[in-house]
Amino acid sequence: MRYRGNVMMKRCFSFVLTMLVAVLVNCGTLHAEEIVCITCHSALPGKYGEPVKLWQGSIHAENGIACNACHGGDPKDAANAMNKDRGFLGAPAYTDVPAFCGRCHVGVLKDYLDSGHGRALATGGPNCVICHSNHHIVKASLDLINEKSCSRCHSYERAKVIKGAMQETEGMIVALDARIAGYKQLGTDTDRLEKELFATRNRFHSLFHNVDVKKVMAESTQIKGELNKLDATLKGLDEQSRQRKLAGAFVVAGLLLAGLLAHLLRKTFD
Repeated sequence: MRYRGNVMMKRCFSFVLTMLVAVLVNCGTLHAEEIVCITCHSALPGKYGEPVKLWQGSIHAENGIACNACHGGDPKDAANAMNKDRGFLGAPAYTDVPAFCGRCHVGVLKDYLDSGHGRALATGGPNCVICHSNHHIVKASLDLINEKSCSRCHSYERAKVIKGAMQETEGMIVALDARIAGYKQLGTDTDRLEKELFATRNRFHSLFHNVDVKKVMAESTQIKGELNKLDATLKGLDEQSRQRKLAGAFVVAGLLLAGLLAHLLRKTFD
């Protein structure tokens, strides 16, 4: 028994030692993979450290997109972080910003270039960072269309009409998404509904860069029609669910009544 106890003790010690080594190795790996751009600029004063502070509160940081994803370079080697041979691009010129961002946001780039803003780029029209900022990039939403931002370049009136036309549609998309998610959690096959909503949402988001009031209002009306069809499908599921619950309630009531009758009959015979 003592021999078996010693063997078990050795095995436990070996396991703990192996796990400790694994933890130390992983910690070392994480440290080695730390992005040198952030390490260096975090310690710099003023305008040189400001980009890191701004980035830390951005949608890019939230999704793990760091400096090198946009600016290139070697994120693990401080000596070569800004080496062009390692892909360093630096900061783009004003008119090059849309193409710079469009390397990832391909569909959005097309929407922007087709818009009044994009067509005016060469003559000083707004590029991406004018509305979205360069390092403190916020999640794209209708909140970006506001009087403070838009009135920096022109009056807010046209943008206000566009935002108003899109707000109801946005609310419908959010509500439908929540309802579909609820049915999915219940085990309902929602694959078709999810795909349809995804396609409609993408079509809606393509309007975010459009500054043509008539087009936005016409497209929004069509999109709301598609969303109403999805709503009708979900209402059908709601009705089916209500009927199942009602049928279930009748079954339970019937069983309770049958049990009560059986109890009364037994007492009568007794």
